[in-house]
Amino acid sequence: MSIGAILGKAWPFLVAVLFFGFLILTHEIGHYGTAKAFKVRVNEFSLGMGPRLLKFRKGETLYSLKAIPFGGSVLMEGEDADTEDARGFLKQKAWKRFLILVAGATVNLICGVLITVILVGMASLVGTARVHSFREDATSNQTAGGLRAGDEIRKINGQRVISSIDVGFLLSRDHDGKVDVLVRRGGNTGEVLLKDVVFPTETLENGQVVTLQDFSQLGIGRDQVSKPKYAGIVLSEGLRESVSTVRLVWLSLLDMVTGKFRFSDMAGPVGIVQTISDQAQQAQESSGNKEAFSKALQSLLFLFALISINVGVMNLLPIPALDGGRIFFCLVEMIFRKPIPKKLEAVVHGAGMLLLLAFMVVISFSDILNWVQGKR
Repeated sequence: MSIGAILGKAWPFLVAVLFFGFLILTHEIGHYGTAKAFKVRVNEFSLGMGPRLLKFRKGETLYSLKAIPFGGSVLMEGEDADTEDARGFLKQKAWKRFLILVAGATVNLICGVLITVILVGMASLVGTARVHSFREDATSNQTAGGLRAGDEIRKINGQRVISSIDVGFLLSRDHDGKVDVLVRRGGNTGEVLLKDVVFPTETLENGQVVTLQDFSQLGIGRDQVSKPKYAGIVLSEGLRESVSTVRLVWLSLLDMVTGKFRFSDMAGPVGIVQTISDQAQQAQESSGNKEAFSKALQSLLFLFALISINVGVMNLLPIPALDGGRIFFCLVEMIFRKPIPKKLEAVVHGAGMLLLLAFMVVISFSDILNWVQGKR
């Protein structure tokens, strides 16, 4: 096989690895830049895990690239141990440590927002949550309390519709095809609550029944507006869609905890790499068709934005061993003006790290099993 053929096969996988590298790099730059701004000593800035492939030292900091292209770290002086250095991490005031810890997730969220804004700018049309028309086979307009053309969807099952992408996601969380929809009808004259609006459902391979979420499948024509011409409109719509994506991540986590999703439905690093490479492959295969390529590229960018925002949200949750766990301890110290014993904090984070590593091994095994069985 020629080198060109090998690169052609490996290209989608390389896109996924490079995206993960970018995601990790921006996250760690957030920590690193904030630590340097507060004059905290940074001993090492590394990308990846495992043995070092490349390394060089500049000033007091060792910069390294490691073999496994997942994870990264900014190792600060005195981060997990006592030090006499006044520039040590634990020597800093709680609010400074809080900002250093929160900076990584903040940069991930900002990257997700920027990608979303770019997506809005690329779109030829911007969707709305307003119903335009119905096909003859539509079910959501068949009863007296059903949807009507011109209705602006405001809430679905009690959840606010912030942007047009909320409609599909909120419908996908319903499992019986009967949905409560709050609409604004007749301009600004008022809102109407429609109870048990009937939508079509489908049964997945695992036997789970879900409400269809694609407007075209639902038999509904959605209003669309022409491409935004002004930066303010692009930014506004991009921010709304970013807020929707943050809530999508949060509600998905809630659904996972409450058992609405099975463990096999989750994806870890292996599954995410496979999904990204599939999207990249689709974009490559459609490169000869301008419209199809644009659509595939936008799907790939949306996936990038979703993962970036997902990482940002996850790292703000109070999970031991992650940034959010350390942020929680800083907040407790800031509120009660008294630090939590470092030995207790170390035990909590150590136990959390063991559980996190065990979880990553299990979910990676599940990803590989799903890949072998052709489910991803």
